[in-house]
Amino acid sequence: MIVEIKIPSVGESISEVEIGDWLKREGESVAKDEKLVIIESDKATMELPAPAAGTIARIDKRAGAKVTIGEIIGAIEPGNVEVQTERAPAAASVQGKASEPSAGNGAQEISHQASESVNAEALKPAVIDAVPQRHVEAKPKPSPPVAADDARPSMQRRAERSVPLTPLRRAVAKRLVEAQHNAALLTTFNEIDMAALKRLREEQRQRFEERHQARLGFMSFFVKAAVAALRLVPQLNAELRGDALIYRDYYDVGVAVGSGKGLVVPVLRDADTLGFAAIEKAIADFARRAGENQLRPEELANGTFTISNGGIYGSLLSTPIVNPPQSGILGMHAIVERPIAEAGVVVIRPMMYVALTYDHRVVDGREAVTFLKSIKESIESPARLLLEI
Repeated sequence: MIVEIKIPSVGESISEVEIGDWLKREGESVAKDEKLVIIESDKATMELPAPAAGTIARIDKRAGAKVTIGEIIGAIEPGNVEVQTERAPAAASVQGKASEPSAGNGAQEISHQASESVNAEALKPAVIDAVPQRHVEAKPKPSPPVAADDARPSMQRRAERSVPLTPLRRAVAKRLVEAQHNAALLTTFNEIDMAALKRLREEQRQRFEERHQARLGFMSFFVKAAVAALRLVPQLNAELRGDALIYRDYYDVGVAVGSGKGLVVPVLRDADTLGFAAIEKAIADFARRAGENQLRPEELANGTFTISNGGIYGSLLSTPIVNPPQSGILGMHAIVERPIAEAGVVVIRPMMYVALTYDHRVVDGREAVTFLKSIKESIESPARLLLEI
């Protein structure tokens, strides 16, 4: 009996998704729960598993099609099948749609493909001369002079192609524009001497990783420091609703991570209750599943504050954009050795610029500066933070 492939519920507020690449073609075998097709919503990209083992009997909805929750997109003919060890190439040729270029930090790169046309007429003399001739002496014809216009690059080298935005990219674009239009955004900066934290991390890394089976990075310290700063400046953990300011007594901190479809922000729920090891494990899990399109929509929603680390891409300084309806976002950047003055002496220190973008309707400049100063003090004196080792 044919088993229908249906679109499952992917979140309370999501009623429509878009079909991405099919990972199997019609007629191919598939195992139960094997990754079958990518579906994309405005919040996340997910891989839909096969509901049964068998053979792909038909594909009703191709890449790019918009479908509703519960809609049938294909069918499987059940049966005991031998699963292929090598996955066939993604069915881009079947779908008639070029695969989307990878995105990094919200930017898409469109490659220019060069193509050359060959003039068959121009090849004829060369072909004739290459064939031995009897009793005939072929005199090569002089090449015609090259006109100035012919020296210009072929227009075929300047190809373009159109790639539709994914639902996730469309949603990101819309929300970022809304943030710029609907909030009074302002950014303030500070710099942090990372020497003490780097030294502590090197001293305790091996013991930490042996005990917790987790890598000890910098992000857990910044999450802890952010929670302490949010307690000190609760406006940055608040949300403006109409004419009321909603203060939150919980801390759901979003951490921006890269994925094949762009930047996503999964949320550490109740970050104030998490230890260093739990934070590091959660972030590593988010990053892994973001790359595998396995983040769930509810993991990306309803954060109260966001941290973005552009330093992993080499960014020295930036002005991050608030993720509405949040009131603030902390931007981390690359650690660079720079000369600074210390007690009247110039010394070299590993320094990081940090940026806080905030909604000036909710947060005053004094609170913003106080927040960044608290972050700076916590990171420069990491003993203030409880390290679980």
